[in-house]
Amino acid sequence: MNASVYLCGFMGCGKSHIGRLVAAELGREFLDMDRYIVEHEKMSIPQIFEKFGEPHFRQLEAKYIRQLSGGYIVATGGGALINEHTAQFARESGLSVYINTSFENCYERIKNDSNRPLVVNNTPEQLRQIYDARAEIYRRNSMAMVNGNAKDTVICGEIVKLVQAFEKNGRL
Repeated sequence: MNASVYLCGFMGCGKSHIGRLVAAELGREFLDMDRYIVEHEKMSIPQIFEKFGEPHFRQLEAKYIRQLSGGYIVATGGGALINEHTAQFARESGLSVYINTSFENCYERIKNDSNRPLVVNNTPEQLRQIYDARAEIYRRNSMAMVNGNAKDTVICGEIVKLVQAFEKNGRL
């Protein structure tokens, strides 16, 4: 059986876009964890944040990631793998890869996205602080890291090679 691949990184780093490319290259199913949560909870992410708060949303990520093992290419939410238990599950059930994209590139992609509560409720400076704090956690909680500032085809190729090595050897 194929290992699931959990792509992590800050909002706007390219998890969903790159995840779709990797899934197509490997002939696997792609799942966006945020969309998966929205579908199952029948609420938007801003609604979940507003009604229940961010800690509840992080609990939902921890709950639903367990349903996404079994060979999927998963774009986790920007905060999913900052939870130690969620990160541990990802490491134990597959391959977790950090897409390390500069804050400037991420911010350009997310700055006008009203569906991201952290973007709406924080200044660019505050987002930079969140980015900086999470970067170290992503490094610690993932099994591999790729340069998210490279061309899409390069990023995809690197991840495909990581997946193939991981599945061949059972480790990196």
